[in-house]
Amino acid sequence: MVALLGGCGLGGDSGDVTLRLVAADYGTNAANSSEKYWAKLVEEYEAEHPDVRVEVSVYSWNDVDRKVKEMVDAGEAPDMAQIGAYADYAADDLLYPADDLLSISAQADFAAQLADAGRVNGTQYGMPFAASTRLLFYNKSLFADAGITPPSDWEELAADAAALKAKGVKYPYALPLGTEEAQAETMQWLLSGGGGYTDQTGAYSVDSPENVETFTWLRDALVGEGLTGPVAPGKLNRAQAFEAFAAGDVGMLNGHPSLMEMAEKKGVKFGMVPMPGEDGPTKATMGVADWMLAFKQNGRGREVGEFLDFVYSEKNVLDFSRRYDLLPVTNSASQTMSGAQADQALQPFLEELPLAELYPVGKTSWASVSADVKKRIGDAVGSEGSPAGVLGQIAGTAVAAEGSAGE
Repeated sequence: MVALLGGCGLGGDSGDVTLRLVAADYGTNAANSSEKYWAKLVEEYEAEHPDVRVEVSVYSWNDVDRKVKEMVDAGEAPDMAQIGAYADYAADDLLYPADDLLSISAQADFAAQLADAGRVNGTQYGMPFAASTRLLFYNKSLFADAGITPPSDWEELAADAAALKAKGVKYPYALPLGTEEAQAETMQWLLSGGGGYTDQTGAYSVDSPENVETFTWLRDALVGEGLTGPVAPGKLNRAQAFEAFAAGDVGMLNGHPSLMEMAEKKGVKFGMVPMPGEDGPTKATMGVADWMLAFKQNGRGREVGEFLDFVYSEKNVLDFSRRYDLLPVTNSASQTMSGAQADQALQPFLEELPLAELYPVGKTSWASVSADVKKRIGDAVGSEGSPAGVLGQIAGTAVAAEGSAGE
């Protein structure tokens, strides 16, 4: 889907400057498409800046990253793109640093760990636009029927899953390691085992002993015991798992805020707790951020910066976050949300954000590593799977990708 939103019918001639923004669609249907968010924002901005016209093209997440790449490759980069990654463009010196665009107050308002994730060699090129964290969702009715309480460590999670299985629950623990978003479920589990995709120095550590131990436990204690449902984890996608939870067929799974609305619409009573770790609640949870970036090609840094200052105003960040059940990327909006009764449903996710670790998005090699995780990780937990072997193969991809990227 694509929609081009022009100057909002304010009358008069087109502005002296036209800015082009390509944005992703966070809506689930036409009624809540991101087109409406941007149309309202642009109308307000153009009313205050009659010499500037902003054209916004909205694409589905299936298409938006590819579309921007096609535009850049054709020498027709947009002024701004709101997409899932920035590192490749930063490496090719195509982007304005945030320092050259935003006011000091706007840049300082970004949540620190999100701003840091947008840096390459100390310079911020990726401006966070939306964020989310993950919690363990559980079906309260199924838990009550099985006489169990939410788990706080792996041993309790496995015991709960076994009790749910005994009650005939279809997916005691849904483990989506299919190609749609396997990198997310994988990272959450790696963190819960004290590992991760990278070590404290930022170097890849995909096949670390901690990571191998985590996936060995998953293979033996969950998948091998038949506690992950009728679909092999490598064939189960996140969207399928979310739909199954909303249908009442899942006891537990990792989820982000949008799952709340899905479950509520289907009448599923659910609770949320931090992801269990090996010996207690996980010390770090997974965070995900999407990015705004500004291309230098058209030389409109001043106008882009003024527009982005407006985009990142507290009012607009709150509007977007509330509209799509996402976490605000600025401190001011987060503080407002934390104290607002209407936003209490998001409070558990907000509390996780300071502890969140993000994908290594500042590495141009991450795209290749993420793709290899999606391709291979499901094999690690199969009946004859080798966690050490699969993680070792992904680690090899990481080394090769870093070498070709010059990282």
